[in-house]
Amino acid sequence: MAQEAVERLGPGDHARSIDHGNRKRQYIVHVPPKYDPARPVPVVLAFHGAAMNGAMMVKFTGLNETADREGFIVVYPSGTGTGSFLTWNAGGFTGRMAENRPDDVAFVSAMLDDLAKLLSIDEKRVYACGMSNGGMMCYRLAAELSDRIAAIAPVAGTIAIDKSEPKRPVPVLHIHGRKDRIVPYEGPDAKFPAFMKFQGVEDSVMTWVRIDRCEPEPDVEVISKEGDDMKVVRKTYAGGKDGTSVVLIVLEEGGHTWPGRSAPIRFVGKSSRSISANDLIWDFFRRHRLK
Repeated sequence: MAQEAVERLGPGDHARSIDHGNRKRQYIVHVPPKYDPARPVPVVLAFHGAAMNGAMMVKFTGLNETADREGFIVVYPSGTGTGSFLTWNAGGFTGRMAENRPDDVAFVSAMLDDLAKLLSIDEKRVYACGMSNGGMMCYRLAAELSDRIAAIAPVAGTIAIDKSEPKRPVPVLHIHGRKDRIVPYEGPDAKFPAFMKFQGVEDSVMTWVRIDRCEPEPDVEVISKEGDDMKVVRKTYAGGKDGTSVVLIVLEEGGHTWPGRSAPIRFVGKSSRSISANDLIWDFFRRHRLK
């Protein structure tokens, strides 16, 4: 029996769905205007935070503008849950909260297979960034799907799984506000529910410094300028295996936000408009590819 032809995608925004794990899983694809199917294009996966979805992540990050300028494809997957307020199985839950959670790593792999049928993608240049719970999902993908993810950039999200044993070293860019109250810099305190667990920022970063075999002492640089809205420090752990590095960017007055974008509500704390997470992320990603 002949297989049904798959309609290839062109520039613009496309809503997709695939059946996976007895669920219909959804994602949005943004293809830049200058997309040429004759040339494989890098892909950035952008994972939303808890109580969000892919469509909300489009507006939250503004990544489409960066993609159009730099010529990469952006994919906004949606997690699972009720209505439009969804989450990722990134780890971090214990007891009953951990039961019946979907295999989101397998979903991402299936989504990449679907994308490869629709677009000319550079499979050596597939990257993952994410906000909060989506950042935690990036760390899980680095640990469990390292053969398909070239580099990750979690924003305001830390490691929430018990073990990180990737098949290969993965470059990491971590962006975090020191005054984040949702995913605290030092990790969860006594106020957090007992069924939630995740690491602090420094522990997460040092886990990957060890995995990637980077130099244990970082190069430290203040990247904010005089007159900027807050001090921003970059710590670079260089010299990792296969050219990897681990980079931590700390916004000293920053809250639970995506730098370069406005804070959605006052409770989450301050956001910096002086630096752009999108630019920092793409500048990091473009330096790395699968070997």
